[in-house]
Amino acid sequence: MKPAFRAGAGEGFRAFLPLSIGLIPWAIVTGVAMQSAGLSMAQAMGMNVIVFAAVAQIGTLPLIVADAPLWLVGLTALALNLRFMIFSAAIARGFEGIGVFRRLICGYLLIDGIFAVCTDRMLREPDRDFRLGYYLAPAAWGWCLWQVSTFVGVLGADVLPRDWSLDFMAPIALLVILVSLTRQRPMLVAAATGGTASVLLQDMPLKLGVIVAILIGMIAGFLAQRALRRAEAG
Repeated sequence: MKPAFRAGAGEGFRAFLPLSIGLIPWAIVTGVAMQSAGLSMAQAMGMNVIVFAAVAQIGTLPLIVADAPLWLVGLTALALNLRFMIFSAAIARGFEGIGVFRRLICGYLLIDGIFAVCTDRMLREPDRDFRLGYYLAPAAWGWCLWQVSTFVGVLGADVLPRDWSLDFMAPIALLVILVSLTRQRPMLVAAATGGTASVLLQDMPLKLGVIVAILIGMIAGFLAQRALRRAEAG
């Protein structure tokens, strides 16, 4: 392991550690939700490892329980994860010079918190090994923390009192990440536009308003990014 990689790994881990605490209640809620939806231990943990996307997991569970068409489940999961296309495009320069296999692993490990914490620092760092360590260490830590905490949620679903309202934990965890992301103006425009659209379109059937709102938010963020670059160039 190269010194630059170790240095990057240590710095990235320290940067992500405070934010990673928010993953614990969110993961526990996800575990409880999957168990309550009727998934077995193997199904829940299998979905957790393969999908590894909390919003998509929670967002598609009601559709799975309701025996919704498979195409709708897939479309919903795809729409809820569309933001990763923006994340990937924004952080791609940080992986220049890194092999395809390692980039695939990094893509699998990408979550909202890692994007919020790592992007700016990675794009400013010229050393490739430092960038990789700065990304991989917190990403691997986040993956392990998520899997263990979700496992606790699945195990504890039958123990936790039914009258405990745990649903608020996921929005709080998302809100912490959202605040970090909206330091960038295009992200703020996308979040404000998508959030407003989701409220206005909440009466659409099959909760399709969420999907449409995500698309509207992405377009707004893309247009804001272009306008910002033109303003900076001009």
